[in-house]
Amino acid sequence: MDCDRLWHDARLATLAASAPGPGIVEHGVIAARDGRIVHVGAAADAPGFNASETIDCEGRWITPGLIDPHTHLVWGGDRAAEFELRLAGASYEEIARAGGGIVSTMAATRAASEDELLAATLPRLDALIAEGATTVEVKSGYGLSLQGELKQLRVARALGRHRDVGIRATFLGAHALPPEYVGNPDGYIDLVCNEILPAVAAEHLADAVDAFCEGIGFSPAQVRRVFTAAKALGLPVKLHAEQLSNLHGAALAAEFGAISADHLEYLDDDGISAMARSGTVATLLPGAYYFVRETKLPPIEALRAAGVPIALATDCNPGTSPLTSPLLTMNMAATLFRLTVDECLAGVTRNAARALGLEAETGTLEAGKSCDLAIWDIERPAQLVYRMGFNPLHTRVWRGR
Repeated sequence: MDCDRLWHDARLATLAASAPGPGIVEHGVIAARDGRIVHVGAAADAPGFNASETIDCEGRWITPGLIDPHTHLVWGGDRAAEFELRLAGASYEEIARAGGGIVSTMAATRAASEDELLAATLPRLDALIAEGATTVEVKSGYGLSLQGELKQLRVARALGRHRDVGIRATFLGAHALPPEYVGNPDGYIDLVCNEILPAVAAEHLADAVDAFCEGIGFSPAQVRRVFTAAKALGLPVKLHAEQLSNLHGAALAAEFGAISADHLEYLDDDGISAMARSGTVATLLPGAYYFVRETKLPPIEALRAAGVPIALATDCNPGTSPLTSPLLTMNMAATLFRLTVDECLAGVTRNAARALGLEAETGTLEAGKSCDLAIWDIERPAQLVYRMGFNPLHTRVWRGR
């Protein structure tokens, strides 16, 4: 078999859905051609290879490249002062209603140029890449105007031209109410649906559409309008749902066939059943749970029982989860949410890919998929979840290189 690169003497965690647990293969090999995996399995079962380059992994572990399926990576300014306010007792809602929160980031993001936003974002992206991330979702939602949203999404697209990483851009225009529309949320939703979203689609700047369904965000009826407009333009949807209260956003998302519903601390049984029927992924964000000192856990056992896939993400954003570590995200999911090691690994690979609609392309080590690999200096996969503040990444491979 001809291939560009062959990795051998490796221990594999394929994360293939058809395999038990993390899909461990001892004494494994992976062969790639033209950026895609052409063979993966035990060396004893491998065909003969004619490889342009052969890499001896010396017994290291290989997992799929990590995927961060929920970030707000592009923003201007800083919100450390709000962190101090929360430490002094102010709630997230109180800060938001006083003009802080998302709206304060909006002002700084609007004031920044595309070049300034790109320069501020690249170090955050580099931190994710340094821990093995090969695909990252990036949301808008801090422009909250036609030009502001287009600017954010253009920067998100530019990230993939400046770094070897897959970028999935998500339009989150319905994130917060900008000051010029205070008292007129339906008027802002008109702008989102009738002007901003069509412009985003015309420039092919988004791969999906998101919204914040919450008392300090937008109502289910307003989200329904956004989702209807997105579907008319052929864009898949996802939703920030049930983070601070239960507005039944997850069920609404499932009704529209959403690829994911995210946060979900206040998710109820009806929402879980709806997600299970629609195949909507539950994307959990332990960094936000930790940072805002939430006390209500997502309904992990009920999600498991219903067979809802669970993905994990950093939720990297300036106000509620300034986290750029997929590895720490897994540790938080294990310690705070009591996810197992296997669930954590699937959450940043196979299920994270599904949360982005990319399950046919990446997220597992299987023939035909993109050759996105993370090669680790570890003794067992549990060390990726167990260690805090430690990065054992040896090599990251994106599309075979």
